[in-house]
Amino acid sequence: MKQRNRHSREFQAQALLKARARGEKSLRELAHELNMSEGTLSKWVSESKRKASSSSMPEGLPSEVAAASWSADQRLLALHQTHGLSGTELHAWCRERGLFEHQLQAWRRAFCAAAPESRESKTAFRELQVKHDKLQRELSRKEKALAEAAALLVLQKKYQMLWEGEEK
Repeated sequence: MKQRNRHSREFQAQALLKARARGEKSLRELAHELNMSEGTLSKWVSESKRKASSSSMPEGLPSEVAAASWSADQRLLALHQTHGLSGTELHAWCRERGLFEHQLQAWRRAFCAAAPESRESKTAFRELQVKHDKLQRELSRKEKALAEAAALLVLQKKYQMLWEGEEK
C-alpha cells in the first residue's frame, strides 16, 4: 500500500535548502528540527544529488576544444566556476583552460544582455504603457477630488466656528 506524500513541494524545497546549508549539523538533527523522518530527508537529498548530476549541464570543460567553440552550457559553466575568482586565481584558472579574461567578460556581457524583443513583447509593453497612463490620469483626478473635498471640509468647519462664535 503506497502512502500518500504528506509534505508539500514547497516544504521539500525548503528542507533541501536547509540540508545543503546545514553546516556542522547532521541530517538527523536537521530532520528532528523539521519534525520529519531522517530517512525521508536522506532520500530527498540523495535524489536531489542524482538529479543534479544527471542535468544537462556539462560535467567539465573541454580541454582539447578551443574556448571560442564552446557551447552555451560550457560557457555558462565557465562563468559559474569563475564567479568568485579575481586577480591571480582568475588568471591561473584561465591559463589552465586556455582562455583569456576578456573572453569571460564578453560571455558575461552576452549572458546578461537583454534578449532581443519580439513583436509580441513590444505590443504587450505598449498595452501596459497605455494602461499605466490611464491609471495615472485616474489617480490624478481622484487626488484632485480628494483635495477639493478636504478643502470643503476645512471651509465648513471654519464656517461653523464663525457662526458658533456669533451666537455666544
